[in-house]
Amino acid sequence: MPMRLEPIRAAVVLAAGRGTRFWPYNVVRQKAAFPIVNVPLVRRLVDDLVQLGIERVAVVVGPGEASVRAALRTAPIQPVYVRQPEPTGTATAALLGLQALDQDCLVVSGDVATDRGNLARLLIRFQEEGPLAAALIQPLGPERPQDWLVAFPEGERLLGVEGHSRGGSFRLCGVYALRAAALPYFRDNPGIMRQVPVGGMPPLEAEMAQSLQMMIDDGEPVLAVEAPGYHVDLDKPWHILEANRQVMDAMAREMVGEVIHPTARIHDGAEIQGRLAVGANCVIGNRVSIRGDLWLGDGASVINGAILDGPVAVGPGTRIRDYCLIGGHTTVGARGVYGHGAEFSGVALDRVYCYHYCEIWGVVGEAVDFGAATVCGNLRFDDGETVWRVRGRQETPLHGANAAYFGDFCRTGVNAIIMPGRRVGVYSCVGPGVVLYEDVPDRQVVMLRQELTTRPWGPERYGW
Repeated sequence: MPMRLEPIRAAVVLAAGRGTRFWPYNVVRQKAAFPIVNVPLVRRLVDDLVQLGIERVAVVVGPGEASVRAALRTAPIQPVYVRQPEPTGTATAALLGLQALDQDCLVVSGDVATDRGNLARLLIRFQEEGPLAAALIQPLGPERPQDWLVAFPEGERLLGVEGHSRGGSFRLCGVYALRAAALPYFRDNPGIMRQVPVGGMPPLEAEMAQSLQMMIDDGEPVLAVEAPGYHVDLDKPWHILEANRQVMDAMAREMVGEVIHPTARIHDGAEIQGRLAVGANCVIGNRVSIRGDLWLGDGASVINGAILDGPVAVGPGTRIRDYCLIGGHTTVGARGVYGHGAEFSGVALDRVYCYHYCEIWGVVGEAVDFGAATVCGNLRFDDGETVWRVRGRQETPLHGANAAYFGDFCRTGVNAIIMPGRRVGVYSCVGPGVVLYEDVPDRQVVMLRQELTTRPWGPERYGW
């Protein structure tokens, strides 16, 4: 029986990559700072680590550092920040964090939405077994192994890894437990993922998975722990919708009874068919219909016949009113407005204005203004899923392929129509009457050129 070792009390959080596959949401933030159910991923992760007994955290940062620092400004412990001068790979980022802490560590990618139980399970098994390293793994399910770093376990032992493999049933989750003695395997990483299929084309980046393979090649035992709960890697925009659903469902499972602040006002004429978590100075008004669990931030209001098909999370100060419809598994951020006849489903960040007759499904960045009657088409005539291009590569998302994705600080004119699966870049505008069939890059405006014909007309045309 292996000797029981001391529990891990330190963690390295990796938040230094450029996240280009996450466009358009990587432009104004590091993707670890993207909020899921109104809490930045990296903040959600650090909160969970503290709950699990972690006392020291090193956060490795790079492009978008300011957004990560802002997300962790009020975290329960003050992290140590380590800057990676260039985003040259996860192994070099992890090495910087491990050197800063100089002890046994958990190493976690900051851009994952993961059940706290996954982290707990990895820590417990690592403590019980005492290997040099342990990796959290997850069944691939319907996903293609070519899209991930694949793990080949036998029981709880990791036999090997392969980057973008042609086969395999499990993938690495980007969550590892490491002894301090594992540091040389990161220091001596070859700077490229050599464990790839013949004909594979790995980028010149030092990958943590290659360091694991080096340990395995040296005969060191590496533990493979299957994640018991949800785990979503926010690699591409559609993963936002998947993560939002998984986190919201977990919140609903953990919800015990109702929490209603004494300053909140709930009208007797409201129809409520779910549980409420209502903050200070909130209002739920007359004729409102709530058909599921609702989390309502401080100062938010749902009034005058608004319909919420829960579960729904609403950020502080947001106003939902005038017979608008909010779909199930939707999160809207702080200080937004969703008004008369508007329909919204998906994820919206802070200060989104959806005033009149809009129909939006997808992900909406910060401070987006929708012109009246903006519509997102989400059903194709062939009933199929939109094929995307991500950095030039064709992909068909498993979730949200036909949703629309609006970058931060963009806007639409009246009667704009966004076709299925289209993305609008940061600081861009889609003009009135435009039917958008292609993605719009950052900092562009798309306008409709209208050709008008004017000729004489009047009573004489009718024989007067």
